[in-house]
Order: sequence, then C-alpha cells, then structure tokens
Amino acid sequence: MYKAGDIVVHKHDICKIIDIKKKFRLDEDYYTLIPVDDSTLIIHTPVSDKRGLIRNIITKEAAEALIQKIPEIETIKVDDDRLLENEYIKAINSGKHENLIKIIKTTYLRKVEKINNGKKVGEKDKNYFRLAEKLFYTEFSAALGMSYQETKKYVENKVAELVK
Repeated sequence: MYKAGDIVVHKHDICKIIDIKKKFRLDEDYYTLIPVDDSTLIIHTPVSDKRGLIRNIITKEAAEALIQKIPEIETIKVDDDRLLENEYIKAINSGKHENLIKIIKTTYLRKVEKINNGKKVGEKDKNYFRLAEKLFYTEFSAALGMSYQETKKYVENKVAELVK
C-alpha cells in the first residue's frame, strides 16, 4: 500500500498521492492523486487497484541502466503505416519503457528519412513521438530528480556519448 506523498504512475500519468480517503466509495478506501504536470486534475482510485492502474515509478538506478541500453534497443519493424499505428498503440499500452524508446527511435528515424527524401512528416508519427517522449521523460525526470527539459538533455547527451 502506498502512502500520502508517494510518487506513482497511474495509467500513464506521474502522480503524487495527496491523501487516502477511508471508505470513500462503496465502503472502499481510495487514493487521491494529482498528476505532477497538471495540478488542476484530481484523481480518485481504489486502494485495492484491482485493475492494475497504479505502479511505482522507475528507480533512479533502473533509469540509468536503461539509458545505457538505448543505443541497443531496436526500432519497430513494420512497413505498413496502418499496422505501424497498431504497434505504436500496443507499445504505449504495454507500460514498458523500452517500448516508449522504440516509438521515439522509430518515429525519429522515419522523420529523418522523410525529410531527406523531400516528403512531409506524417501527423501520426509526430503525435506518437510527442506522446512517447512525454511519458518517458516525465517519469524519468521524477526518477532522476531533474526537470523535464534537463532530463531530455541529459538522456540525449548520454546516448550521444554511447554511440561515439
């Protein structure tokens, strides 16, 4: 059981538990959560978490270890754009950090290829790139104790050092 003050992931949002309400609904205890990037939103979710919506954020050590592996993580290998979107959706819904990295790498490389070929970058790639980055860097910034932008720069620098 988590306690007030803990930082957790609820679905895809990084949230702070601000309270635990006893017998809030249907005689069940509920967490009161506030997403770290939207303090106007209040989420109430059962402490029992039967649907598995809450998990711990990645640890600093695990985040650092995963950053070291980024150059080795494969892209998503699907040629059909319609099937590719399904792979993006599955990757996001998996809740796995490696899959977010796959989306970031895949959409980035597709963007570079399209620009080099004088083509327009697709909106779906742009949207999934932004979403994967948001989910990845928001959680990693909480784990590493940095701002979103500091974390993004830190990860980019680390990866650049690793691929030299």
